[in-house]
Amino acid sequence: MTWAKKLVKSYRVEGGRFRRKDFDPGDTGELKSKEQAAELLAKGSARMAELQDKLYAQDRWALLLIFQAMDAGGKDGAIKHVMSGVNPQGCQVYSFKAPSSEELDHDYLWRTSRCLPERGRIGIFNRSYYEEVLVVRVHPNILANERVPPSLITKNIWKERFHDIRAFEDYLSRNGVVVRKFFLNVSKKEQKRRFLSRLDEPEKNWKFSAADVKERESWDDYMEAYEEMISHTATPQSPWLVVPADNKWYTRVVVSAAIVDALEDLNLDYPVVDAQKRRELLAAKRKLEKEA
Repeated sequence: MTWAKKLVKSYRVEGGRFRRKDFDPGDTGELKSKEQAAELLAKGSARMAELQDKLYAQDRWALLLIFQAMDAGGKDGAIKHVMSGVNPQGCQVYSFKAPSSEELDHDYLWRTSRCLPERGRIGIFNRSYYEEVLVVRVHPNILANERVPPSLITKNIWKERFHDIRAFEDYLSRNGVVVRKFFLNVSKKEQKRRFLSRLDEPEKNWKFSAADVKERESWDDYMEAYEEMISHTATPQSPWLVVPADNKWYTRVVVSAAIVDALEDLNLDYPVVDAQKRRELLAAKRKLEKEA
């Protein structure tokens, strides 16, 4: 078992009932310090860069990383630090906010489907179509404004959406798009601390929104929604990683390890040229060597 697979094993959910209480937001595994974490993160970044180069050259697979979390859960920081060593040409990042009028005129998977990674690329969704079974579920008034025919909004709508999402991700996996989903599991206590930090430190004021505190009032409803969502959409092909998020330094190590693990499972390698191509390369080499 590789170091990456061993590290993420405890946080991987790929079926069955998920209960958040079984996952400690403050867990740091076998790591005891930020220094240890920095060493592992550097190791992960180097390996990821190597694998990404092969992914791009092979041009067969794509990797889609989906990040979901409560406000101040650390999504932006995890993406920034974990992906800092990869080639920007092979990485695409999209952040999904409240849907536009144009997006509301389409099905809820439309706006994210347009942003799926090409073969050979790593795509990152900062929030995603999962908002449709999280914030929309917690705030039913949003659903009422989505222009869905009223006759289709029944008591089974969430189960139906779970079914559609599973089918969509199965479709992606059968077409060479590997999906890994991260729930950055931050505690309510740590969220409060981060909110206060954003208020107390002027350079962080821009990060704070009064709406964040308003959403915090619905914490229990969100936790219930997350449990339902993960329980119904975690599969062996598209698992969820429930990542401890109270210690950012550990969060980033686990995310890095999960990405390395997913890429290593693809057995990537550089393309091998055929005989005709080798002859062309040899001819080009001879031509260059003859130049003065």
